[in-house]
Amino acid sequence: MKRNISPRSYEKLCFASYLSLFAIVVTGGLVRLTGSGLGCSDWPQCNSEKFIDVSSMHGAIEQINRLFTGFVAVIVIAAVLGSLFLAEKKRSLTQLSLGLVVGVLAQVVLGGIVVLTGLNPFANMGHFLLSMVLIANAVVLCRHAREGRNPVSDCSPREKKYLSGIGVLFALAVISGTVVTATGPHAGDENAVRFGFEISTVARIHGFFVLLSLLALLLVLLKVRRSTKTREFLEQRLAVFLGVGLLQALVGYVQYFNGIPVVLVATHLFGAALIWSIAVDTITVSGSGLSRPRSQPLSH
Repeated sequence: MKRNISPRSYEKLCFASYLSLFAIVVTGGLVRLTGSGLGCSDWPQCNSEKFIDVSSMHGAIEQINRLFTGFVAVIVIAAVLGSLFLAEKKRSLTQLSLGLVVGVLAQVVLGGIVVLTGLNPFANMGHFLLSMVLIANAVVLCRHAREGRNPVSDCSPREKKYLSGIGVLFALAVISGTVVTATGPHAGDENAVRFGFEISTVARIHGFFVLLSLLALLLVLLKVRRSTKTREFLEQRLAVFLGVGLLQALVGYVQYFNGIPVVLVATHLFGAALIWSIAVDTITVSGSGLSRPRSQPLSH
């Protein structure tokens, strides 16, 4: 007899998928920041002699990141299987979890292209941006898994459009940030090709989109506070969103004016994944129609 899993268990599985995808963004960044991008010079094997080679520090770091990718693949496949064993099956959950599997497989292939092209900056940018797409997918999956128990924000159609616009601005900030990375010194290997832009120019463009995003977020927060139709959850959510955004901007400026030290770059990378998660989650809850019965307490 087929055994079904509970909705709560499936929620935990979806959240584990999100955490693993978040973690691999950070570990992938550490590969680049430690100069280990070509620690394994071949793909899928580490080099022409060995499939797995941890004889050097750079090789070990790159190899561990590759092995962790395999772990992530197992988790997202489990999310697909879990959606099929729910007592009340929902097509949206299966489709969203399948999106994670396809995305992780694409990351594996793209990761190989990154190595085989000698850390081409376009390939590196695509690798990171695909990770952001996967994180967005995982966040939406987590919210859909909680369907019926999500917080109610009671956004007006206009406020939903504002939030979608903020999401676009933050996406532009993330994209421009990858250009800064592809221009700066942390390429993953000292011989990797870099964009020939002036680092100060691309940093200013990135900073412009960050500040524009934060200003738009502040204006929406002020508008929400004056609205009698919007529930408290959205105001609190936007306040957290803005607070994290300001901290992320502060880290960005401090790292730039202090020569882009590795520790601050890693912190900024973590912050980028975090604020993108918050952006997607806020838009999903506020604009997708997800809700929970009003008799239940608000979830924070």
